[in-house]
Amino acid sequence: MSTTAQPRTVGTGPRRSSSPQGPMAFDVMNPACPSRTVLRHLTDRWTPLIVSALAPGSLRFGQLRSQVAGVTAKVLTQTLRSMERDGLLTRTVTASVPPRVDYDLTALGQSLIPPIGALRDWAEGHAGEVLAARRAWDAGSGEA
Repeated sequence: MSTTAQPRTVGTGPRRSSSPQGPMAFDVMNPACPSRTVLRHLTDRWTPLIVSALAPGSLRFGQLRSQVAGVTAKVLTQTLRSMERDGLLTRTVTASVPPRVDYDLTALGQSLIPPIGALRDWAEGHAGEVLAARRAWDAGSGEA
């Protein structure tokens, strides 16, 4: 049986990923692959902002809500629970009146700091160009 190397487009095809259960193949381009739900969660509206806010260290709920401006308490709670479920952060409740709740990134969550930081840098560094392109497109297509 002979195999011929096929050219591969960047970002497609199976990837190897380590997990506690051993190496498993995940392919985000496959609609049935669970890595799609992971990617969707990581690129939702609030997760990257929460990771950025927690990168320097532990924060309480009110501090997080203040730093992640625009998020409602309900949506922040839902996102934090989802991130905790995915192993990205820990929630620590300290018995007091009122109870103190602190959020911290886990090691897995901390591994997101560099890629999310790179996306943030790109977005902040190229926002002007993107906005100019939108204006040009809107002007050329007759859209207002």
